[in-house]
Amino acid sequence: MTVAAIMQPTYLPWAGYLAMIEKVDIFVFLDSVQFARRSWQQRNRIKSANGELMLTVPVHRKGLRDQKIQNVRIEREAGFANKHIAAIDMNYRGSAAFDAASPELYTILSNGHEKLCDLSLDVIGWLMVKLGCNTPTVRSSQLAATGKKDALLLSICREIGADTYLSAPASREYLDASQCFPGSGVEIEYHQYDHPVYPQLHGAFISSLSAIDMLFNCGSSFRQTLLSGLPR
Repeated sequence: MTVAAIMQPTYLPWAGYLAMIEKVDIFVFLDSVQFARRSWQQRNRIKSANGELMLTVPVHRKGLRDQKIQNVRIEREAGFANKHIAAIDMNYRGSAAFDAASPELYTILSNGHEKLCDLSLDVIGWLMVKLGCNTPTVRSSQLAATGKKDALLLSICREIGADTYLSAPASREYLDASQCFPGSGVEIEYHQYDHPVYPQLHGAFISSLSAIDMLFNCGSSFRQTLLSGLPR
């Protein structure tokens, strides 16, 4: 059995996203579909002394309403990298893995990426290394798969040789009504993740933040903590 997951690239993804990558045999970054403004594709949350803090990557959007994720360009004039680094530095300095991990993350954020997808995939790749995750990945824009919605997902599964598709739970209603998967030979399963509680800076625990919160606070137990949210 070959299990695949297919998800849009996310900026500074949460732990459940990384757990899904760890769980499958191959993970496809769905970058060949339309970009969704004000979504997790360009932003995520960290924890500050005042609660949740959203970090957003500004992108060019004028006249580009229908652009695909793979083509979205960062609005570098906004100086987002310095702002994000300053926010992370202020709120995580002194955490268990801050000194070891932050310079690597800051290097990625400061690397001058032109496109949002390239930035997000570099951050995800770094988090995978920190997690000790070796799951093979591919971008949908590198594949020949065609179609829209569930037809595209099935086409991708067939091209990469997957007989099981692991989906996010939020897609259950949509996929249960699929006209493509029944009888296709590709089974649908749903990702389950129960977000673990761990020690955080700045007071009461907040769930489902960017996984960098877990990494910085948990340090050497990052992998154990993150994977504890998967069903046993």
